[in-house]
Amino acid sequence: MKIQKFKNTFMLSKTCGYAIRGILYVASKSDENKNIGIKEIAEALEVPQHFLGKIMQDLVRNGLLHSIKGPNGGFFADADTLNHPIIEVVKVVDGLSAFQKCALGLAHCSGQNPCPLHYQIKDFRDALYKTLCERKISDLKDDLLLGKIVVKN
Repeated sequence: MKIQKFKNTFMLSKTCGYAIRGILYVASKSDENKNIGIKEIAEALEVPQHFLGKIMQDLVRNGLLHSIKGPNGGFFADADTLNHPIIEVVKVVDGLSAFQKCALGLAHCSGQNPCPLHYQIKDFRDALYKTLCERKISDLKDDLLLGKIVVKN
């Protein structure tokens, strides 16, 4: 019997976790009026620098974060960045299909044709989606600065 890994059925990917942690780290440091280099971010979050750099550039390309090139360059967050709901980061990195797929991988799972976990997973998935839509980057930044949440191990 071959066991397959399910990619992105209803949880956020590790890449998405890095993106959320990275944008929150930058947002928490942007009040200091300086650009945050990728090396600093990667070291602070204990994640691979090259991989995180690609993720952060995707956030920049999609208008969720800003960057400046050069010796004093780096990433920074502004009021526009802080106003985005977390679901926008998820959409850029993972897409939103995880909020519609069957957790067991069935192709035709629905309310009319439910899998064994359909209703329980649907409730969880809907609540997660709602939370990600309601919570803004600024909300999580504030929680981070107050010590209510952490972004590193």
